[in-house]
Amino acid sequence: MSKLTGAGVAIVTPFRSDSSIDFNALGKLVEHLISNGIDYLVVMGTTGESVTLNKDEKQAVLDYVIEKTNGRVPVVAGIGGNNTHEVISQIKARNFEGIDAILSVAPYYNKPTQEGLYRHYETLASISPVPVILYNVPGRTGVNIQAQTTLKLSKLKNIVAIKEASGNLGQVAEIARNKPDDFLIISGDDALTIPIVSFGGAGVISVLANAFPKEISELVAHTQNGNFKEARKIHFKFTELIDLLFVDGNPAGIKFILHQMNLVANALRLPLTPVLPETEKKIKRFLG
Repeated sequence: MSKLTGAGVAIVTPFRSDSSIDFNALGKLVEHLISNGIDYLVVMGTTGESVTLNKDEKQAVLDYVIEKTNGRVPVVAGIGGNNTHEVISQIKARNFEGIDAILSVAPYYNKPTQEGLYRHYETLASISPVPVILYNVPGRTGVNIQAQTTLKLSKLKNIVAIKEASGNLGQVAEIARNKPDDFLIISGDDALTIPIVSFGGAGVISVLANAFPKEISELVAHTQNGNFKEARKIHFKFTELIDLLFVDGNPAGIKFILHQMNLVANALRLPLTPVLPETEKKIKRFLG
């Protein structure tokens, strides 16, 4: 799955002030990303506010991105949940034309055991018509996919990668040391892209890249090429902004930045709300 290396972006879903989907803004954003060197798009992830979109809206957004992308870069679809049978139904009902892989978050809230996590993903992989990327983000799900579970899953034919957002570099290193050569580790945390890629990671699925695709693509390329001085230069430039992205919740921070760039409206769906005035000031200061 070399197509999933480099800089991926967890694309936002633009809304109008009435909370309807702004497809024109979505099209502008797709062009902004592709024209500035992003390697692939991830649609309907956390940053896309997928949990507040209904089934028809999710399909409409995905179809629109596939149409606008027109095969220029790979497209990954977020399909996950904490009801295994419901996720199976979603996969079976989906038209996968134009979709290169699915990103599936670990089941949240009901806190399965490691055996439950393994069997959940084993089941999804067995019925998915495209490769599966595991998504480990215990800060959101309440459960960590432990390294040994990831390594066990990595041996399954249709599971090709993990988006690692545990923040645990020791865990990432253990996976990197023992994984099959063709299994990819993808950073799920903008702040940890350099160390994860330096461990042999394939790249990042980035939030910040919505606004700065060229810079994030260059950061990943420099790290992959061992040019750490240039990679650090880019990272340190954005360190403060990465923190500001998440202080009032994701994707509030990145949507405000994109609003300042005249790409999307500063609109989210409840229960999420825009960044607070103090955060606005700090982001504006950074952007100059």
